[in-house]
Amino acid sequence: MKYLLALDHGTTSSRAVVYDCELNPVASARREFAQYFPKPGWVEHDAMEIWESVVGTGREAVAASGIAATDILAVGITNQRETVVLWDRETGRPVHRAIVWQDRRTEDYLAALRECGKESFIQDRTGLLADPYFSASKLHWMLREIPDGHKRAANGDLAAGTVDSWLIYKLTNGREHVTDVSNASRTMLMNLQTGTWDTEMLSLFDIPEALLPKITPTSSLLGASAAEWFGVPLSITACVGDQQAALFGQLCTSPGMVKCTYGTGCFLLKFLGENIARSHNRLLSTVAWKLGESPIQYALEGSVFMGGAAIQWLRDGLGILRSAPEVNELAGRVQTSGGVILVPAFTGLGAPYWDASARGMLIGMTRGTTSAHIARATLEAIAFQVTDLVTAMDKDSNHPMQLLRVDGGASASDLLMQCQADLCGVQVERPENIETTALGAAMLAGLGAGVWKSAGELHDQPNRMTLFTPAITAKDRRGRLKTWKRAVRRAQHWEQSL
Repeated sequence: MKYLLALDHGTTSSRAVVYDCELNPVASARREFAQYFPKPGWVEHDAMEIWESVVGTGREAVAASGIAATDILAVGITNQRETVVLWDRETGRPVHRAIVWQDRRTEDYLAALRECGKESFIQDRTGLLADPYFSASKLHWMLREIPDGHKRAANGDLAAGTVDSWLIYKLTNGREHVTDVSNASRTMLMNLQTGTWDTEMLSLFDIPEALLPKITPTSSLLGASAAEWFGVPLSITACVGDQQAALFGQLCTSPGMVKCTYGTGCFLLKFLGENIARSHNRLLSTVAWKLGESPIQYALEGSVFMGGAAIQWLRDGLGILRSAPEVNELAGRVQTSGGVILVPAFTGLGAPYWDASARGMLIGMTRGTTSAHIARATLEAIAFQVTDLVTAMDKDSNHPMQLLRVDGGASASDLLMQCQADLCGVQVERPENIETTALGAAMLAGLGAGVWKSAGELHDQPNRMTLFTPAITAKDRRGRLKTWKRAVRRAQHWEQSL
């Protein structure tokens, strides 16, 4: 029997899963890695630690599976998007810490571009908004920060890319410098229609094209790992951004299907097929995937910056949890949040607000407020933010959402999922396997390796679902959403209340 290896690198941990060719998980391994916050609003990772965590978990998962590396047919890579790595081509070592998608250091620079009227130009070319979330401004900042950055980049001495590029470069010992079209679409440097680097965007951000990887399909032969990493060379046949991987893992392959992943952030994607939809409600047009020589497929996306990360804040910042899953037991001790509202704008607000200056706010507390009320308010905050995305997506569509497929670690919370169904007013469907990011990478790797001839063959895979149905009245829903909107406005104008 042959197997597939999924290397799933997220914002806070790396995970590897070995699947058989019927997509049953055989073994897995996981490692957390350090988060660095050198200044308020700055978030960085050590790219060498990322690499070591990925190759380390890959080896551990293969060893735990009990199979020989020669039995691995293909490798699929999925990764946190927008995070940028800059490295020296000769040494293969980073010249600066990776700047993470959550980082807000380039807000002033992008605000100046917006004031000059550049945002509509950027959105037309890339489908994205002029926000620090995306890669281009981070890379612009790094090239200005390191000595002779632009000169070294133009001379071909440096290489840059999102984390997928970095991992493939390291896995192939520098032979391949590539990225797939889904990751490239998140850089703010790729032309959304052509799937190639856009010369005018490169000029706008002063980024030499010699620095960047080749853009490839999502599912195809991208290279082979060096034998030293797993004992034998392994074919890399898929590379995909983590949210697109989850969309594929949920088999949202028919236009109009929607999923939301509850990870460090929350990411709502609607599959569109070959058509690009331009949002009028500050959502993003993005690539879903490109399967071999088939046309590029697109999606509409909304992003929440603080999803599961808000639960981590309860654990690491407030110290009211020993582990993240404890939030469910703690929040379940009370029937309501007791009027407490959390707006977790710790790194600004994502879609549909795109407000980098907003700050977190915890309001409505009394002497009777307990840690249980705060825990419940945190789960509700996640659901409120996703509901904002659903509302914006419905406004962009002639067909309001009827079903929301969910996945990711925080989706394991029944309390959160019921709250989500209540606030959205739609049914929420959760698969038995909520780790669909790694699953999607394995599926795409199998397609790239010829295990399946088309995505249609994957729909025969069994997957049991849990369904959550709205249980509050429309009037109650409207009232709760109105209160949430007032709280968001206060978080956006927090300085005025000091």
